[in-house]
Amino acid sequence: MDVTSLVWIDSAGYHYADFPTFLTFVQGIYTGIYGADTYLGPDSMDGQWTTALAQMLYDTAVIGASNYNSFSPATAQGVGLSRVVKINGLSREIPTNSTVVLTIIGVAGTVITGGIAIDTLNQQWILPGTVTIPGGGSINVTGTAQNEGAITAAASTITGIFTPTQGWQSVTNADAATVGEPVEADSSLRQRQIQSTANPSQTVLEGTYGAVANVVGVTNVATWENYKSTADSNSQPGHSILVVVAGGDLNAIADAIQVHKTPGTNPWSGPTYMGSNQSVTVTDSNGMPVTIGFFQPPEPAEIQVQVTLITGMSWSTDFETVIAAQIAAYINALGIGCGSQTTGQIIIIPLYSQCYVPNYNPSMYTLTGIEIGINSGGLGSSSIDISFVQLPSCNAPVDVTFII
Repeated sequence: MDVTSLVWIDSAGYHYADFPTFLTFVQGIYTGIYGADTYLGPDSMDGQWTTALAQMLYDTAVIGASNYNSFSPATAQGVGLSRVVKINGLSREIPTNSTVVLTIIGVAGTVITGGIAIDTLNQQWILPGTVTIPGGGSINVTGTAQNEGAITAAASTITGIFTPTQGWQSVTNADAATVGEPVEADSSLRQRQIQSTANPSQTVLEGTYGAVANVVGVTNVATWENYKSTADSNSQPGHSILVVVAGGDLNAIADAIQVHKTPGTNPWSGPTYMGSNQSVTVTDSNGMPVTIGFFQPPEPAEIQVQVTLITGMSWSTDFETVIAAQIAAYINALGIGCGSQTTGQIIIIPLYSQCYVPNYNPSMYTLTGIEIGINSGGLGSSSIDISFVQLPSCNAPVDVTFII
């Protein structure tokens, strides 16, 4: 086995093999030096040593991929993505705190300083710095969640006083909390970057994409064009466009397509599937009715993943939660059709890099294999084709299972 089979760069980008291939490569060198009869099982010192070496080489390859991909907004992650989108005048949206209206009841004239209420889930809600209960014995104030992000609280669940104060008798919330936003995810920031470049584009199809993507409630969109005079392999008619949309108001989507499409272009409503073919009549700038076809919602493609591990001395079941969340986040960011109208795929190899927890070391576990399936149709070790109207999704932890 040549080292170029482990890491290579070609016209399609940066590639690296999975961890078992790295391990086989290292073990081959080791047995070549010390003899083919050398025992390299996971319970031997030689086996643990070769696994550690393979892990270091694999981690280096992963870092190389991250560095290579950080120069494009389509593949950059984390801080790298935050930096590269600045060229488009964008910045990652900061997290916000949930808020709720709290009714404070107590003795008139009581001053509550640094007050904190608590809900049935032991989440803390911070009162304004100083609250004075008026003569009526009751006052409404805004409570702010202690932690940033989507902290929820249903009506009548914030009833505990975390900081007892003489004269403060009770607290409650008549309405549910207004949920805050977590720090903007890579997938959302990447989507905004695409929209920012599509809106002022010279290409009509890209402009249509940008307009639909900016419709309130739209979470994912793909646009396909058949510029030929005959139908293509997907049965899309000649000289037509297909817009596949997740979320959003049907009329608003139709308006966005009507305004941005090329005159004379037929917006196709897509292949028949479960009522997702939409035909909405809107009016053009002259007040004439125009029927706009599009496909909404996308056909579901729920991806199941099975991860096989050998646990080590430092194993924790918490690792399963982390791995499942990382795999689900990767799949959920792929988008409708995985970016290809003909051969979109869920490829197994990139999933291996999602199976390592922060500060991983071989004493925690050894990853031995991954299998994937779609819509509960069985698992396998081959990549899965995604049609141009399917939206891949993965629900952690339900869709990610482990064999240990």
